[in-house]
Amino acid sequence: MTTEEAPEGDAPEPPPAFIDKDQEAEAAFWRLKRAADRWRENRVKRVMAQEGESIFLTLGRVVYAVLCIIFDGLILVELPIMMGRTAASWALYIVLLILVVRVQYDFYQKWFSVDISQIDFDQE
Repeated sequence: MTTEEAPEGDAPEPPPAFIDKDQEAEAAFWRLKRAADRWRENRVKRVMAQEGESIFLTLGRVVYAVLCIIFDGLILVELPIMMGRTAASWALYIVLLILVVRVQYDFYQKWFSVDISQIDFDQE
């Protein structure tokens, strides 16, 4: 008997759906929940790691961020203004802004990074 033939009185069973919407929705929910839990755990670890730091390091982060914003938003933007506000000057500004932000981010990571590798929440 082949799969097309069904015994008398029995209707052939439809093949299972390739994508079950309920299972996919539940799987997506749990993936999102795990990602949110990981983010929350890392955030709590960063806050706990900063508890023992000096006030000068904490204020240094804020001052560094403010200085970077002032440099990027006020000083660096003078370049396209002095060059006549042409498309080429704005393109140069965007390229320089990307490079400067990358350098600023690297310095921030080097000077102000928080080590969370020593903090573990697993209860095993």
